[in-house]
Amino acid sequence: MSSEPAPYVPKNVLITGAAGFIPSHVTNRLTKLYPNYRIVALDKLDYCSSLKNLEPSYSCPNFKFVKADITSADLINHLLVEEKIDTIMHFAAQTHVDNSFGNSFEFTINNIYGTHVLLEACKLTKSIKRFIHVSTDEVYGETDLETDIGNPEASQLLPTNPYSATKAGAEMLVMAYNRSYGLPTITTRGNNVYGPNQFPEKLIPKFIILAMKGERLPIHGDGTNVRSYLYSADVAEAFDVILHKGVIGHVYNIGTKKERAVLDVAADICKLFGKNAQEVIELVQDRPFNDQRYFLDDQKLKKLGWQERTTWEAGLKMTLDWYTKNPDWWGDITGALHPHPRISNIVPSHDEGCLLQLVKGSKKGSGSDLKFLIFGKTGWIGGLLGKICDERGISYEYGLGRLQDRSSLMQDMIRVKPTHVFNAAGVTGRPNVDWCESHKVETIRTNVAGTLTLADICREADILVMNFATGCIFEYDERHPLGSGIGFKEEDKPNFTGSFYSKTKAMVEELLKEYDNVCTLRVRMPISSDLSNPRNFITKITRYDKVVNIPNSMTVLDELLPISIEMAKRNCRGIWNFTNPGVVSHNEILEMYKDYIDPKFKWQNFDLQEQAKVIVAPRSNNELDMTKLKKEFPELLSIKDSIIKYVFGPNKKT
Repeated sequence: MSSEPAPYVPKNVLITGAAGFIPSHVTNRLTKLYPNYRIVALDKLDYCSSLKNLEPSYSCPNFKFVKADITSADLINHLLVEEKIDTIMHFAAQTHVDNSFGNSFEFTINNIYGTHVLLEACKLTKSIKRFIHVSTDEVYGETDLETDIGNPEASQLLPTNPYSATKAGAEMLVMAYNRSYGLPTITTRGNNVYGPNQFPEKLIPKFIILAMKGERLPIHGDGTNVRSYLYSADVAEAFDVILHKGVIGHVYNIGTKKERAVLDVAADICKLFGKNAQEVIELVQDRPFNDQRYFLDDQKLKKLGWQERTTWEAGLKMTLDWYTKNPDWWGDITGALHPHPRISNIVPSHDEGCLLQLVKGSKKGSGSDLKFLIFGKTGWIGGLLGKICDERGISYEYGLGRLQDRSSLMQDMIRVKPTHVFNAAGVTGRPNVDWCESHKVETIRTNVAGTLTLADICREADILVMNFATGCIFEYDERHPLGSGIGFKEEDKPNFTGSFYSKTKAMVEELLKEYDNVCTLRVRMPISSDLSNPRNFITKITRYDKVVNIPNSMTVLDELLPISIEMAKRNCRGIWNFTNPGVVSHNEILEMYKDYIDPKFKWQNFDLQEQAKVIVAPRSNNELDMTKLKKEFPELLSIKDSIIKYVFGPNKKT
């Protein structure tokens, strides 16, 4: 007596088209029932999909959403490797028959080419143990009205419309990759599905919403066309069974013997609303071709242990209740309710807040659960932050998007799901701020528009932004005279407008005051122990022919960058002067350089008037009041002590 094979147990499952109707039910089911499976949900968020459909999965630690198009080969190849995908459930497709008559090329691109991209990626990575391809009952073509025998899985494929033809074409590719390359494929062909979350271009949700609005129900042709309907929860269970018990190389029909004419469906919905069907139903022009019937043999799947659980009456009532409670789920659906909808008539509505709910669900914020998203990977401070995180075992990733590109920032947020965001990106100019004087638009785009965009997105996600700003927005004045020890406080208004760089920084700092999720850190003349870095203030002045000699507040990054991480943990917000206490002059630094590094080092001074002849924009000189930061971190060293401890001491030449 042979025993049944052990169920297949995946590790990392990629579900394509996951924000669509059927796959969202499958995704939510697998995420909830199998916490040891890692579910990667991929969707390009076309008009008929919504992240709202995946809300039950948002807070699950085994769930990750990726906004992407399956036709992007490089991205798919990267994703399979990066996420260690071993199982694919391929739902992504254009599915509405009406649309296929008006825009058939879109169906070819998504349904055939998109499937081909996935198959080729699977062939290259050689890591896939299950590839479940989701097809449709329509590939069989029309079933004779007189027969009581459903199409078995071995039936000939005879598609009759552009949609079903592209699905049949995709099936041929799947079959070929199974036979030619041994790809472990399983194909499903399903009847019509209905239930909560379905986009209202489909028959049942369209009729429910039109009935709710008190409008007529348009039926194509004479309404005698027969379809079989399965409730969404039952179909999700069917895919659960096929995932675990399906046999590689096989096809499984997901169907029901319970059929209904379109007229009967409309009448049942009218009955639930207490309406007279004869008064509400309106017969309209038929499709170019409308199959009379699809009928499946579902015995093969039942032998795996699946069975339909939801009656038509119960399923329809639950569906109606859901749409009644969620009338605005899809936003503006006017175009979808048209008797013959086209994609061009449908306005996609994806609330950005839904995307950010994915981030909110995972946010915690202290200890081992920290996850930083750092912008400014190629910059000096951004690179140092990554090294500190590595040393301290803090999880982090660098942002891939540009600050001024809102959509790319959204994708970074969804991809990383950070607890905190560190913004070390910005335009300072190469080799110095003089560059900004001739590149004003580029400077505004990043320093102002980009920073505000990032802050705004993070505010929607309730995430703290540690924003590295500048203290070069002040200059010594009558109230803060040179050498007085009276520094500019956090609440003081900027008074330095000599450089365009400083203008943009002062402007964005003022605007960021409206964002309560931002911690602004005013860095000045940054110094680090890496004396080979050309951005290091010490390195700069040792390479100048002449230097001015003016005391200034400065930031020793070796001491203060770790403090910025601690400030994130403490949820510090608002504006903070972010330098070491006290001031140090150019000559004092160079004297230390001579004592610790190069006894033969020499330099020359010149005054501000002479300096003005060799620079484009004036430079800021000031002292910042460090009372606030010193109170929070009493151990903070003075600027001179910090330079000796973190810079010159470790680099001292023996």
